[in-house]
Amino acid sequence: MTSGPTSWVTSWRGDVLALISGALLPLAFSPFDISIVALLAPAALFFLWLQASPRRALWRGLLFGLGMFGAGVTWIYISIYEFGGVSLPLSIFLMSLFVLVLAWFPALCGYFVTRFFTVSTPLKLLLVFPAAWTLFEWIRGWFLTGFPWLYLGHSQIDMPLAGLAPILGVYGVSWAMAFSAGLVVMALLDTRGMVSKLRYLAVLAVIWITAGLLNMQQWTQPTGSPLKVSLIQGNIAQDVKWTPDVLVPTLELYLRLTREHWDSDLIVWPETAMPLFYHEAKPFVTGLEKEARENGADILFGLPVLDERTQRYYNSMMSVGSHTAFYHKSHLVPFTEYLPLKSILASVVDFLHVPMSDFSKGSVDQRPLAVAGQKAAISICYEAVFGEEVIRQLPEASLLVNVSNDAWFGGSIGPHQHLQITRMRALETGRPLLRTTNTGITAIVAPNGKLQALAKQFEVQVLTGTVQPMSGATPYVRIGNLPVVVILILILGVTMLVKKPR
Repeated sequence: MTSGPTSWVTSWRGDVLALISGALLPLAFSPFDISIVALLAPAALFFLWLQASPRRALWRGLLFGLGMFGAGVTWIYISIYEFGGVSLPLSIFLMSLFVLVLAWFPALCGYFVTRFFTVSTPLKLLLVFPAAWTLFEWIRGWFLTGFPWLYLGHSQIDMPLAGLAPILGVYGVSWAMAFSAGLVVMALLDTRGMVSKLRYLAVLAVIWITAGLLNMQQWTQPTGSPLKVSLIQGNIAQDVKWTPDVLVPTLELYLRLTREHWDSDLIVWPETAMPLFYHEAKPFVTGLEKEARENGADILFGLPVLDERTQRYYNSMMSVGSHTAFYHKSHLVPFTEYLPLKSILASVVDFLHVPMSDFSKGSVDQRPLAVAGQKAAISICYEAVFGEEVIRQLPEASLLVNVSNDAWFGGSIGPHQHLQITRMRALETGRPLLRTTNTGITAIVAPNGKLQALAKQFEVQVLTGTVQPMSGATPYVRIGNLPVVVILILILGVTMLVKKPR
């Protein structure tokens, strides 16, 4: 076994490699889907961390994070500048600040693994680095309400390691991916001959083949009759969506498309498809409800709801037809749907002239909505990126419904990444998923996470298909993320006590 990386890696060239590796990592995700990059990019970073001082490891983690998030999530800039009404200089500043904050997660991970672990190279690469990387993904998923984007696990939705998702969730897949990266580095560094290198690659093959075989396992069972569903993509441009002149044409469009599909059991409109409050839309909703009942169909649609008693308003989904009920979004997006630390930050937001909504959070224990003889677990937009929140409504729900308005992100890679993440929820839960969006990407996702049907982006389209509701519970639905997190902490706790032999 070599004593460490070659000398050039300890110089500025290693810093450049860290930045480039991070910038390439988004290629592993949709719409590019070059999944192998999710193996090679962290492998490069692990290699660079091996002989680095804590300070150098922090710096290289920061460079990796700047490349990763700078290339992978700057689509948020579109919502800030083009649709948020924020000036160009302030938009660039806010986007840069956001990327910098996210970059500190791999930076602190690098500092942590080099400062507190003095174990051998194999233990670093196979235990410490993979466990720490995944644990920092988990921290990023809840810190300051969380931003679980560009997880290694999400990039593997169409790859063999996806077979772990119904058991261990996306963090389990990320962990397996990071472990695989460690195995690759071990094979590259091993100088004891080809046979020794092949042993690491054999372990890699066993993990991937085993996970691939798990993809053949059906964790849930069909329940009830298949449903015919129609998902309506209205394609209302974001810059005119809330203007008064567009209100009537918008409602007429959705009503006309709905009437053309009364033969469906369930019709779903996207997030805030009705751009007015429920109490203002009551006459329209009453007529829609009457037609739905007469035609034996159920409709789900998004609209804001004002509680006139408390004067709080919610980003909501409403069902009409066989049952009338509401779901209020419970995981709001900070700085867009609500202002955290409002008493402190309100004056700053006013000074910067940043437009801000002020939605209230719905209850976290809301139950699935009854639609078309089944129960649907509802998530609105951002909520679908949190697996631990989606499973709150399971195993009671037999299908998942996610609605969104990704028009905020234009023709960027953001909507493609969002769909990829949402597909992981179907795989983790073993449920079909109906995803209806304003401008795309509307999709029907099978219980194994595969795309069953897909609408074209930026077109008015009704995506119609048949889905089979499912019952039962995957292991992940039963145990959630806690076991993986506990195991990661135990791995790091034990290896922290191990001292490198002299």
